[in-house]
Amino acid sequence: MKNAPYITDDTIVFGLLMLLLAFVFYTSTIKEGFWKKFYVIFPSLLMCYLLPSIFSSLNIISPEWSEVAENGEIITKKSSIYFVASRYLLPAALVLMTLSIDLKAMFKLGPKALIMFFTGTIGVILGGPIAVLIVSIFSPETVGGAGFDAIWRGLSTLAGSWIGGGANQAAMLEVFKYNQEKYGAMVLVDIVVANIWMAVLLFGIGRKEKIDNWLKADNSSIEELKNKVSTYAASVTKIPSLTDLMIILGIAFTAVGLSHWGSNSISDVLKANFEAVNDPTSFVSTFGDRFFWMVTFATALGIIFSFTKLKEYEGAGASKIGSVFIYILVASIGMKMDLGSVLSNPGLLVVGLIWMAIHVLLLIIVAKIIKAPFFFLAVGSKANIGGAASAPIIASAFHPSLASVGVLLAVFGYVVGTYGALLCAYLMEIAAPI
Repeated sequence: MKNAPYITDDTIVFGLLMLLLAFVFYTSTIKEGFWKKFYVIFPSLLMCYLLPSIFSSLNIISPEWSEVAENGEIITKKSSIYFVASRYLLPAALVLMTLSIDLKAMFKLGPKALIMFFTGTIGVILGGPIAVLIVSIFSPETVGGAGFDAIWRGLSTLAGSWIGGGANQAAMLEVFKYNQEKYGAMVLVDIVVANIWMAVLLFGIGRKEKIDNWLKADNSSIEELKNKVSTYAASVTKIPSLTDLMIILGIAFTAVGLSHWGSNSISDVLKANFEAVNDPTSFVSTFGDRFFWMVTFATALGIIFSFTKLKEYEGAGASKIGSVFIYILVASIGMKMDLGSVLSNPGLLVVGLIWMAIHVLLLIIVAKIIKAPFFFLAVGSKANIGGAASAPIIASAFHPSLASVGVLLAVFGYVVGTYGALLCAYLMEIAAPI
């Protein structure tokens, strides 16, 4: 745990994050000289993610730190910025970005999105045991251990996180009873490796045309959806009045309130009436997770609103406001990435990197075979690794109208996460050195 950063006040930290976002957006619009060359190499979305991570690595800001109280007790403190961004701004963004969705065109995207998602899931399931086998050849102590200290038990929590999300990760910790004192190292590997892959994807989005050409991908269904949404937005575009902006925010945050109310209610009802929902080892335990239902309700409300006159507020900039919320979420996620922690546990980090490389390699092979666009590869991967908090970010980077595709795939991840992680864990147990 890090010592207290230079800035601990969330109000000041948020101001700094907004300053960094404004700096990136301003410099990325400069079409000559150094900045033009810089953003050819480093896409603006990547920099919105990377700059906060640099400030976090320098301990200027931090998502979590420890302080010594007056009585000598060590207490843990954390920033609330990511929580607010993921619980308030994310559902608001999902509603506003789904407002103008053309559902028929989205269904025409075809089966490739699901194929790439499940390829990513299989990549995680197989990648874990293969990584354990490879590392056991030259460093068996890194992936060894006995009883509840066995490394494969800890790695099972990564499988839960990388197929589903936090609820699935907690389920694996409950099932395999990994030593809690050593669990922090697994969380670190989860954050570091997942965020490295996030950075690579953001970098790749800036070169999506070249990647699609290499994959020989058919982008027609994606372009059709983007063109339909763009054409509709152009047909209703107007200079937004204060009333328009207030109504847009009213739509967004009323939906956020309804999403939280709905998620709390249904989660509580399910937990009270079905014992299996309270059992982390059960397939249906995911349905007791409030974050899962919050994202589901927000997306459903956005889709419902898209069949009403509220859809016309896309012309006043609904998806642009949603994009602002998404970029704030990107910055808050970047803040969680400490570049200095990359080498703090090199052995486990190598396991994580090999694991992720297998996941990515399988995705590339399948994408090449079925000629899937980079969009499906990227979103299919992040719907597994990152879930509903990250998949919409990657999807909306291609086009705001595609954010809901990321969410819908992430919902699949929550559903299959526990059993996929269980299978992966048993395979890692077999692969682990005795």
